[in-house]
Amino acid sequence: MTSAMLPPAASGGPVDDTAVDDRELLSAKIGGGSFWGGVFRRLRHNPSAWIGAIIIGLFLLVALLAPLLAPYGPTELPGQRYITPTHIPGPGEIEGFPLGLDRFGGDVLSKLIWGAQASLLIGVVSTAIGLLGGLILGFLCGMFGGWVDTLIMRIVDIMLSIPSLLLAVSIAALLGQTQLSVMIAIGVAQVPIFARLLRASMLQQRNADYVLSAQTLGLGRGTITMSHVLPNSVGPVIVQGTLSLATAVIEAAALSYLGLGGGLPQTAEWGRMLTYAQLELAVAPWLAFLPGICITITALGFTLLGEALREAMDPRTRRR
Repeated sequence: MTSAMLPPAASGGPVDDTAVDDRELLSAKIGGGSFWGGVFRRLRHNPSAWIGAIIIGLFLLVALLAPLLAPYGPTELPGQRYITPTHIPGPGEIEGFPLGLDRFGGDVLSKLIWGAQASLLIGVVSTAIGLLGGLILGFLCGMFGGWVDTLIMRIVDIMLSIPSLLLAVSIAALLGQTQLSVMIAIGVAQVPIFARLLRASMLQQRNADYVLSAQTLGLGRGTITMSHVLPNSVGPVIVQGTLSLATAVIEAAALSYLGLGGGLPQTAEWGRMLTYAQLELAVAPWLAFLPGICITITALGFTLLGEALREAMDPRTRRR
């Protein structure tokens, strides 16, 4: 390629975001690569992505293999005979219970393993609900605009004016104390985030040169939106979905801590373990520390991977 064919940036001129995107797309085509290929290549060279992926991978393995890894079932209480009013056996005190027992006589190790499965289920389902609802609303706004956009965005603004956790608590309290209620509550609280993100991305793409070219060729608005605008707008939404998984895990634990998760007191779920551990902090602090550490590490893994993915997909913040 000669110097006359290079974009303005090659000669030291001003650079805008559109020019950056065009140059990177052009270089990908010349090198035989693709946008997603470049994203994965940058992720492979990002230490944060590796750390997040390892944490998430271990979390997924533990959750999926819980029936094989857990010594006892999620509601079994094999250590009831060791519990006294004044003493709860801690880690290493009794053979066969490496992380000790809880106040009900349940094996803490088994409950942490089964709790990973519960947290994974709640996080994935609630994020899927929020993602689906947000995609529908954001698509309608970006597709039709006008009064449809105005009406939906005013509803979204009202939802955003309420703190997400408070909104989730209100919905869960109305629907009842069940795990399904927690999933729906967290999912609904995430809908406005995805909706605004997709709408903004679609509005930005609608002004791109390729859209104007497609309109010149006589393509209809529906064809342009479905074939070009929407596929090029979902990248930021995918990144937000990864980050929202971390939020969903934390909010699920918070709702269970508040007693809105349903189930029996001995149910294996990290937030519920924290609920009943607060009564034993003076004599058995590990009952709170262990599930708290699991929640923190899991949320950290999703956050690291989500931030690395955002960085890899954003041309303004990509590492070279």
